[in-house]
Amino acid sequence: MAAPAACTRFSDNYDIKEELGKGAFSIVKRCVQKSTGLEFAAKIINTKKLTSRDFQKLEREARICRKLQHPNIVRLHDSIQEENYHYLVFDLVTGGELFEDIVAREFYSEADASHCIQQILESVNHCHQNGVVHRDLKPENLLLASKAKGAAVKLADFGLAIEVSGEQLAWFGFAGTPGYLSPEVLKKEPYGKSVDIWACGVILYILLVGYPPFWDEDQHRLYSQIKAGAYDYPSPEWDTVTPDAKNLINQMLTVNPHKRITASEALKHPWICQRERVASVVHRQETVDCLKKFNARRKLKVAILTTMLATRNFSSKSMITKKGEGSQVKESTDSSTTIEDDDVREDKKGGVDRSSTVIAKDPEDGGYIELTCDDDDDCRWCYDSTERDFWAHSQVDIRIVCPAKACHQLSTNSQCSARRQEIIKMTEQLIEAINNGDFDAYTKICDPHLTAFEPEALGNLVEGMDFHKFYFENVLGKNCKAINTTILNPHVHLLGEDAACIAYVRLTQYIDKQGNAHTHQSEETRVWHKRDNKWQNVHFHRSTATNMSGGSPFFFSSK
Repeated sequence: MAAPAACTRFSDNYDIKEELGKGAFSIVKRCVQKSTGLEFAAKIINTKKLTSRDFQKLEREARICRKLQHPNIVRLHDSIQEENYHYLVFDLVTGGELFEDIVAREFYSEADASHCIQQILESVNHCHQNGVVHRDLKPENLLLASKAKGAAVKLADFGLAIEVSGEQLAWFGFAGTPGYLSPEVLKKEPYGKSVDIWACGVILYILLVGYPPFWDEDQHRLYSQIKAGAYDYPSPEWDTVTPDAKNLINQMLTVNPHKRITASEALKHPWICQRERVASVVHRQETVDCLKKFNARRKLKVAILTTMLATRNFSSKSMITKKGEGSQVKESTDSSTTIEDDDVREDKKGGVDRSSTVIAKDPEDGGYIELTCDDDDDCRWCYDSTERDFWAHSQVDIRIVCPAKACHQLSTNSQCSARRQEIIKMTEQLIEAINNGDFDAYTKICDPHLTAFEPEALGNLVEGMDFHKFYFENVLGKNCKAINTTILNPHVHLLGEDAACIAYVRLTQYIDKQGNAHTHQSEETRVWHKRDNKWQNVHFHRSTATNMSGGSPFFFSSK
């Protein structure tokens, strides 16, 4: 263990080196302890951006990490609080993610999967013995100590971890990552240590075939699958998996948490403790191939939200092509696809509100980001933040679509191009209707249940036309002499034959009643849907306008 810090300032004890990764509120850098020359990873949190609740979470994370000392857990060596910054000094783990390492191996068998899950269960068992529930077990939090063959698997990111007393069951809030959430959490029932075992069952399933047991593009249907425990073992990929492996998964993915196997019991399962005799040693090439695609999809999701949180803006600067080699210490307070909401809303049917994906704590503007998937097919993927508007709790759904696949469904590339031009033209017509104050033309272009997320809505998602009608009747065209709009950098992505998304910069010039010229810029995203052979705008997102010359709000109220 690193020697105790002799003083309280981070720079007195450590030399900062290169950046390893970045989040919305923190940055991870390699550092060297001056007294020993040992290398660590320092997570540097900008506390100026944190709320009091975030501070409590940060202190909880540090307290929990100090309790856990196990070879399969990323260890916290130091915690230093300074004005405006908090430093958490962790093990420097250099082996990358476990799932990335598996696809790079020349040989991978069921026995290897057994060894991997054993190390994960060892870490979970240590947590549970110390009264800690991780709550966010997933591939992104499973790292390797080094790049050496046979390096230890280490569990990371205790940002959502909680402390429990014994076998206590209680409602600790809605937390985790969608595909790994347990039925009891989704049902808002009291829960405890067994939620980690459910997540281990999901991870083991993926380790064996390369895809998850529960999957649906629609999160509501995904949650329904999980609550029902609706998974199976399809042929042919599962035909070569031993019955013992399936038996362990079944005991982990038991819907009733009281009947679910514990970590200590799982470690005694024959498929774990007698793997040499029970687990197959045949190379699983199909699993590796599927895992490559699984990794590509999930890494893309991480890249998308990491970039959104880092840029805090929709602009051409947000465009990236590929997620680089990121931090080896996982983010916690700003984890990518992780959900944490202690006050989850319920829909009218009593179910969990699936829009509650909490990313940050302050209002942020949405955006559009395009990335290149690192899958073998080199397909293009895109993300449209307007699929789930976010504010205050920064609620955002990770909805990824593949324009390349959508275009493939069309007959030719020229059809794709023509359809994109059609979307641009419809967008121009809609803006012209706004500029002219023509509400009738506006209603013909927009869906009656148009949803909008814009500054005028004060952080609320507005549905229907009445909110917009007020501005048409009372503001538009009455407080300015002339309006000219220019659309810059339009990016259109086809989401099949009857849906599309356009993102663009809108530059608006106008003359007010006093004859003064104003210009402002806003960043907009619109989702279009084709119904009865006619395109309609079904959703609209606009960032706060940037005024360039003494401008006014978007609807040009007089000054």
